[in-house]
Amino acid sequence: MSWLAKLKGALGRSRESVAGIETLAQARRPLDRAFWDEFEEILISADFGVPTTEKILDGLKIVAGQEFWGRSDQAVKRFKEDVRKFLTLPGGALALRSRPAVILVVGVNGSGKTTTIGKLGRLLSAQGKRVMFVAADTFRAAAAEQLAVWAERSGSEFVRGREASDPSSVVFDGLAQAKARNVDVVIIDTAGRLQTKTNLMEELKKMRRIIERETGAPPAETLLVVDGTTGQNAISQAKLFNEATALTGVVVTKLDSTAKGGVLVAIVDTLIVPIKFIGLGEGIDELRPFDPAAFIDALFEPATATA
Repeated sequence: MSWLAKLKGALGRSRESVAGIETLAQARRPLDRAFWDEFEEILISADFGVPTTEKILDGLKIVAGQEFWGRSDQAVKRFKEDVRKFLTLPGGALALRSRPAVILVVGVNGSGKTTTIGKLGRLLSAQGKRVMFVAADTFRAAAAEQLAVWAERSGSEFVRGREASDPSSVVFDGLAQAKARNVDVVIIDTAGRLQTKTNLMEELKKMRRIIERETGAPPAETLLVVDGTTGQNAISQAKLFNEATALTGVVVTKLDSTAKGGVLVAIVDTLIVPIKFIGLGEGIDELRPFDPAAFIDALFEPATATA
């Protein structure tokens, strides 16, 4: 099965949540208040969120007036084009220019951080890079053991500290070993910090300072892993993590289990950082770089032809 076919299958539930948009287009309705109200209701139900939905529809209404649109299919066609452009931010590819390049991975418990790290390690190893995982989640029972399993599966090296030890000290030791072993990429797993816990966020900032001191630069990437099934809760997580440590990208997991695909648009609108990867399943090869055009095709298929 091709990746696009897999993506279409995985987004089946999300596609159902936006199916009403295709119905609006096919009906070729006039662009009256009833149309815009129904369009708004569909987007909010698909977890685009109220602020993002209002921004999108306000823009469409302006263009509709400027270009003298009269039918719903015209508005829907432009909507799809705008969402694709909206999701296409610069910096979508990983920026791993330094050596070792450090990727700091953050997110709340249950978001899929450890699994994502394993899959990312597999991707980078397949590109010929020497990868090391650093188990800086020293609080959650068995976190290091789980990461060790993923390190073995992905062909990555592995460093851990003692249980309940200072996470920043584990980061320090990991970076020292990475330099000694000529590692290309260091991926640091962090505790599943509840975004409301100030002390844990301070620990995250401390780790960043260690990375900057030991490598001469901030992390090459700071990736937030969010569970796509949490919908708008992912937005509050993203805001708070971005305040604690400037994010460079987002990984959205479990898209195969949610009807809330619109949350990707809301995340980009909120943070102005790109979605870098999406996860569609538990397999080690089920993490792929995010392709906005393919995502839109899969989410809104079949495309609606317009005159």
